Amino acid sequence: MAGASGVHVGQDDWPVADARRICRPPRWVGVSTHNVNQLREAALTSADYIAVGPIFPTATKENPDPVVGLELLREARQLTGKPLVAIGGINTGNAAAVFAAGADSVAVIGDLASATDPGERVREFLSIAESALSRRS
Repeated sequence: MAGASGVHVGQDDWPVADARRICRPPRWVGVSTHNVNQLREAALTSADYIAVGPIFPTATKENPDPVVGLELLREARQLTGKPLVAIGGINTGNAAAVFAAGADSVAVIGDLASATDPGERVREFLSIAESALSRRS
């Protein structure tokens, strides 16, 4: 309705199927997951990508879900071929491990918000992603 490129739904939001009825391709629909059951369900939907997290402790959410760690990300990579977006506590110090565990991309708030030069920090993340993903190919 707003002309956005897509929408992201959490576990307490609309189901993916309802979001997809409004947000038709080529617009994207993404969904958050926090455990294996949610991952399995998300993999069966029309979601274009699946967010997994929080991977690490995060201070940017008032009531974050329990930390799932890299292990759930590894398991998610085995469960689906859909793109995985890792979220929660990700910074330039741990991003390479996140990509190595199976993430296709990362969602970052805290590390960018605290950076003196957010643009430079984004370039660091892009370099980490490029390096990690090229090793996977």
